[in-house]
Amino acid sequence: MYTPYLSWLLLAPVILSLAIIAAQRVGWRKMLLVEILHLVSISSALVLGLLVLRGVMTQGSVIALSDWLHVDALAAVFLLIVIVVGFLVGVYSIGYIRNDVKTGELSEDRVSVYYALFSLFLFTMLLVVTANNIIMMWVAVEATTLGSAFLVGVYGHRSSLEAAWKYVIICTVGVAFGLYGTILVYSDAVNFMQQPGAAILWTEIVKNAKALDPTLLKLAFVFVLIGFGTKAGIFPMHAWLPDAHSEAPSPVSALLSAVLLKCALLVIIRFSIILNQGIGPEFTHNIFLVFGALSVASAALFMFVQRDIKRLLAYSSVENIGLIVLGLGIGGAAGVLAALLHTINHSLVKSLMFCTSGNILMKYHTRDLGKVKGMLQAAPFTSLLLMVGALALVGSPPFNIFVSKFSIISAGIHAGHLILMIVCLLFLAVVFAAFLRVISSAVFGELPEGVARGEFKPYILAPVAILMALIVVLGLYLPPQIHLLLNQATQVALVGEPMVDALNLLAERGGAFLPLVQLGIAP
Repeated sequence: MYTPYLSWLLLAPVILSLAIIAAQRVGWRKMLLVEILHLVSISSALVLGLLVLRGVMTQGSVIALSDWLHVDALAAVFLLIVIVVGFLVGVYSIGYIRNDVKTGELSEDRVSVYYALFSLFLFTMLLVVTANNIIMMWVAVEATTLGSAFLVGVYGHRSSLEAAWKYVIICTVGVAFGLYGTILVYSDAVNFMQQPGAAILWTEIVKNAKALDPTLLKLAFVFVLIGFGTKAGIFPMHAWLPDAHSEAPSPVSALLSAVLLKCALLVIIRFSIILNQGIGPEFTHNIFLVFGALSVASAALFMFVQRDIKRLLAYSSVENIGLIVLGLGIGGAAGVLAALLHTINHSLVKSLMFCTSGNILMKYHTRDLGKVKGMLQAAPFTSLLLMVGALALVGSPPFNIFVSKFSIISAGIHAGHLILMIVCLLFLAVVFAAFLRVISSAVFGELPEGVARGEFKPYILAPVAILMALIVVLGLYLPPQIHLLLNQATQVALVGEPMVDALNLLAERGGAFLPLVQLGIAP
């Protein structure tokens, strides 16, 4: 029943991307037509994605194209991020790009290129999270580089083009390692499966994971972690990230940080499930703990010395990816669920922060925190957005990241990693200091001469205000549907398949809040 929705979810952005390019030839009100097509593209992705999510909640999974596309609860968590963040950031793009045209940063001809690439980028990320064919997963991740590199360098400045080339080179070389790991898994699986064609499907490989060679599995996972970890921004494979995030248009930076990094992380999780089912979780847990801790520590130190607000946010992405990886390394139901919750929470907060940095750039024409002063006088509501986002990122209550950070640290302590959690808390204190400086420096102080007072137009503020509302609401209340989805996704991450009985339990209780113990997932 839901299969056509999954197919159209991927087709719609591609078709509309081509339509946006074709609209460039229209002479009359070309820019308005391009914006309308862009809105149709992101709206169709949101609606179709929600229908697919409904299918997952109703029947456990949605498949299409002879099992080449498969959305289970784990993929659904990441699909939710793609469609919600993609829609809100896409709406914000309209006001941001209009300002770029007004100031001469972009010509009207380049606007259609931007929106076409935006839809194409959205398509590639949707393909990553819906792919069941492991080779297609790799192709989709590689395609995200092509889809986003031109967006990073869309302004054509020397610095942005340099960042785009650095992004392409590092990620292409890095993801090549991911291909090696993918081929190792496929070549091992094809040797014993009765139907060789099934050896390329993740769902079939997981079912037969115990028959895979343990040594090859470990070697493949190392390649996968290096390859897709480069795209996910895991230390020390993160070198492309600060430059690309800082030089890209702010909406693109939001997509890179909030969505793209998570898509690459999903692929790593997929391969870790294969390894865990094949030889046990100890190997992946140890690797995740090491790389997660290194990412948090290194990012905290880099953040403390940053003066560019977008580079500061880029290193914050490395820190939060590190926390997610730490949660996966802690393992068990508590660690994995906390990691998945943090994935959602960080995506919302980082989208808000990059869009807010876009507002700062439009107001002050600089990203230098030494020159951004008196925001409370210049743009009060944008100042509120910045304060909420910064406080959320450092894990202050009552915002959503407080819940997931606390859950990760708590799970780590209960799992026996007390010393590691204390060290992480010390580095998180450094992060707190870095963002406290942002608030005190940018929001307060004297307004520089030449900076106009006045808030931005409603269509610029509205999507960011929605993000702020979601951050506050999810810090106070987790809807039962999302709670169930996270429980189901945790089950997939632990044993490779969803727990169908939980769906029946939700229906029996009328959608009531379901604790982990009731679902049989908590240890």
